[in-house]
Amino acid sequence: MTSSPLTAPTAFGTGDGAVDEQHLSDDLAMDAVTLRVGDLELMSSYYENALALTPIEEQARVGGEVHRVLGRGTTPFVRLVATPGLPAVDSRQAGLFHTAFLFEDQAALAGTVLRAAQDPRSRFAGTGDHLVSEAFYFADPEGNGIELYWDRPREEWTWTNGQVAMDTLFLDPDKYLGEHLTEDVQTDPGLRPGIVGHVHLQVGDVDTARKFYIDTLGFETTVGSHPGALFASAGGYHHHVAMNTWNSRGAGPRATSLGLANVAITVPGRDDLDALTARLKRAGLSYADEGRSVKVSDPWSTPVTISVPGTTTEELLAR
Repeated sequence: MTSSPLTAPTAFGTGDGAVDEQHLSDDLAMDAVTLRVGDLELMSSYYENALALTPIEEQARVGGEVHRVLGRGTTPFVRLVATPGLPAVDSRQAGLFHTAFLFEDQAALAGTVLRAAQDPRSRFAGTGDHLVSEAFYFADPEGNGIELYWDRPREEWTWTNGQVAMDTLFLDPDKYLGEHLTEDVQTDPGLRPGIVGHVHLQVGDVDTARKFYIDTLGFETTVGSHPGALFASAGGYHHHVAMNTWNSRGAGPRATSLGLANVAITVPGRDDLDALTARLKRAGLSYADEGRSVKVSDPWSTPVTISVPGTTTEELLAR
């Protein structure tokens, strides 16, 4: 895998082809996160304006449910599912802490941060120099957390006994924009690519999360010593997923509500799905094998879909 900040967690076909029976592939990638939303037009316009995303495709379901995928270019970032009437996002329950969107350089990050900050519907939630990355945090109009970030080159990360050094140091937003904002990204940040770099979840218990996401799903721990949190990845990335109990300690399974509806992961091939289903069987977990994807729910009823590459927007909409 390369050390390019944007492609590091997403390059396929760079390994030796062998499937690790105990772990997810080093070459996995995170895919578009699905959110149930109460006001589709409000939320769609927010992501278009604040994050410079564009609608990619839309599908109306029987019964009036509408699914809309937004992203940059052909890369999906979010799938919004219109489900008005559901309970609002509850920050004390299991679900989404934030979806993290990764940009290729500091200028691309700065341009998107400026757009998000200028949208009056954004709720600014802070900054963080995490040693491995630089990040800015917001919440969308319905309370879903958003992280906008750039990765430092991998050779600058520090690993000790298999765990990566991470911290949360203050980043001055005005200084950052002054140093990194360029005229082209200020005019149109949507011209710069991005991806879903990681997903951070709220869970009820870290040990239970470890059994599911590490022992069964197959991620590997990258930071396991942070109070009330667990960070995990594949392929030596700092983290593709994180789970914390900071707001949700003791939370039980989720009732259907607005907010997170699906976490999506892409693995290189069917052999990876076969290894996954074998682990799920050994753990006694129920799952749905649909050929090109496997669906399973975590202990808090958050659906996780693991797919092979080439998933079309139509297939994404059909989930």
